[in-house]
Amino acid sequence: MRGHIRRLVTAFVRQAGIGAGLRWKLSAAIALVGALVAVALSLVVHNAARVSMLDNARDLADERIMIAQRNYELSGRLNFPNTKIDDPQLPAELRAKVEEGRRATYVADRGGAPDIWAAVPLKSGHVMSLHSGFTDRSSDILKDLDQALWIGSLATVLGGCALGVLIGGHLSRRLRKAATAANRVAGGETDVRVRDAIGGVVRDETDDLASAVDAMADALRQRLEAERRVTADIAHELRTPVTGLLTAAELLPPGRPTELVQDRARAMRTLVEDVLEVARLDSASERAELQDILLGEFVARRVAAKDPDVIVRVVHESEVTTDPRRLERVLFNLLANAARHGAPPIEVTVEGRVVRVRDHGPGFPEALLAEGPSRFRTGSADRAGRGHGLGLTIAAGQARVLGARLTFRNVRPAGAPDDAPPEGAAAVLWLPEHAPTNTGSYPVLAQ
Repeated sequence: MRGHIRRLVTAFVRQAGIGAGLRWKLSAAIALVGALVAVALSLVVHNAARVSMLDNARDLADERIMIAQRNYELSGRLNFPNTKIDDPQLPAELRAKVEEGRRATYVADRGGAPDIWAAVPLKSGHVMSLHSGFTDRSSDILKDLDQALWIGSLATVLGGCALGVLIGGHLSRRLRKAATAANRVAGGETDVRVRDAIGGVVRDETDDLASAVDAMADALRQRLEAERRVTADIAHELRTPVTGLLTAAELLPPGRPTELVQDRARAMRTLVEDVLEVARLDSASERAELQDILLGEFVARRVAAKDPDVIVRVVHESEVTTDPRRLERVLFNLLANAARHGAPPIEVTVEGRVVRVRDHGPGFPEALLAEGPSRFRTGSADRAGRGHGLGLTIAAGQARVLGARLTFRNVRPAGAPDDAPPEGAAAVLWLPEHAPTNTGSYPVLAQ
């Protein structure tokens, strides 16, 4: 179950985007949007103000040309500033309008500074025109407006960055809390709820994601618990007929067929007992019965009794508090796996609280190194073909009960590439410095 939940947590963290600079991405996005909006608004406001000022200037020029026309027709003299009769510089577009008998105004661009023209036809057939530029006051107003718009745009971008950091930081903290809680669930703490770990009053998508993770973890836990109960019930019901079969096989007359039947009956009984042990370990109800032992002496004595051909080296003796029966079970399962799938010589090294079991065979399969032991899977063809894949699963489960850490790796020569053929497999049991306080408090890792 732990492997399934760990994969679920990994997917959750990947989807949440934790570790990818969420606050800075959000800040950059808000700043970019704010900059685009500010520039667009600045351009719109600038153009609107300029058009408004030009319209006012044209209206003023139109009023002045009307006054100048009345004064000229009354007095016969040009007595209004900037007015001329038949000005040769009069724009052709404006002249065409006036020749149609219409009073008109015109704006000409002169190197970025607009020129304001107004013209009117006279009764004598001539054209009176008035020429004025954009006033300095209007230019100053437009410059001040542009400066204010740029300052406002910069303030908007900086404010957007700050807002993005605040919002992104808040969201990132919630996601990190959710990831931490999910990792605790993956570590075996079944009472942890991701939604409760996030906290907060306002609900958002993070809460929905956390609730979905809780629901998936609960559904997966219930499913695996149901499978465990079914497996345990089947194995328990098989104990009686298998025991009877073994007893009946012992009553058969001596001979090769009898030996084959007895061997298969004993193998079936061992399988049933292993399945029951795996079910008990999965239930997380097992507790260690602790004793103080000298680890090197204990391992040397047990290995010598099990297989005198195994080489035992005690580099550094250490006194540990552990369950001798479960430690022996882990040790014997590692030795059995090395003997079944590896090659001699098999070496056991004790250094402080660390026990290493190494063979010189083809190494562990990549699936086991990546995901850890899996029941009823014996790996590649080089290390497969015999057994049911329960030995390492039981060793891993018993290590959790001891509060220990069990790692697996392939041994290669120093400096050899990762794809070089291994020279053997090594299983390393790391016993804790302090006695275990609860089952499953230390994960089994693959290395």
